[in-house]
Amino acid sequence: MLIREQSLPATYTLLAGAYGALGCTLGSALAYWVGMWKGRPFLERYGRYLLISHHDLDAADRWFNKYGSLSIFSSRLLPVIRTFISLPAGIARMPFVKFLIYTFLGSFPWCLGLAYGGYILGEHWEQIRSVMRLSTPSS
Repeated sequence: MLIREQSLPATYTLLAGAYGALGCTLGSALAYWVGMWKGRPFLERYGRYLLISHHDLDAADRWFNKYGSLSIFSSRLLPVIRTFISLPAGIARMPFVKFLIYTFLGSFPWCLGLAYGGYILGEHWEQIRSVMRLSTPSS
């Protein structure tokens, strides 16, 4: 459902942002659990091939204990990094409820921005699409 096409006010982008943040949080929880259950043993066994030592894992644990909340919140606002931060949070065994709260709070502005951008730019989608096609490489 596109908010503008349904003639809904822009305030509905808040709801869209909240649903988006909820989806991000659920997906991130899965990645957190993978990191918590399998991540550390995998890295302790094969980390040397990825240039990750036991010392690096211990340093990451200390760093997450000190800056974990801030790193989870702020990384949700950064493309690419936002996708991968859940795994190290699980490996470092950041408290799960705290992880969920900061993941939701950090994801909400991102999702709200995307929803609002879609609301504003949605009526110009065909124009944007034609410009984007010009910038794709030819095969």
